[in-house]
Amino acid sequence: MSLIKLIEFKLLGDDRGHLTVLEVHKNIPFDIKRVYYLTDTQVGVPRGFHAHKELEQIAVCVSGKCRMILDDGRHKEEVWLDSVSKAIRIEKMIWHEMHDFSSGCVLLVLASEHYDEEDYIRSYQDFLSGCAQ
Repeated sequence: MSLIKLIEFKLLGDDRGHLTVLEVHKNIPFDIKRVYYLTDTQVGVPRGFHAHKELEQIAVCVSGKCRMILDDGRHKEEVWLDSVSKAIRIEKMIWHEMHDFSSGCVLLVLASEHYDEEDYIRSYQDFLSGCAQ
C-alpha cells in the first residue's frame, strides 16, 4: 500500500485563467478546521520533520514546487508537489518532511483539527516507538 495518497483537483477555466475548487467531503475528505501556508522558504532549508497523532492534512503547492517525503515507520516514499492540481493527503501517524522548495513556492495546507502542540510528535525516535505499538 502506498503512503502517497494523491488528490487531483480539477482545473476549471478558459483563456482568462484557471480556477481550482476545494470542497469539504467532495475532494477534501474531512472538515477543515485550520488553513495555513508556507512562504519565503529558504533555499536548502527543509521543513516539517514531525508526525501527528490525530491530525490529517492536505498539502498543495499553489505556487512553485517542493518535494515531500512521507514515512510510516516501515517505508519511506517521496513525491513532488509541482502542480496546483496535485495535492497530497497526509494521514495521522505519518512522519513528513518538505524539501527543495522552489523560489516563490507557496505550500497551502488544510488541516482537520485546530493547532494542538500535544498532537505533534517531533522526535523521530518517539515516532518510531509509537509506530511499533
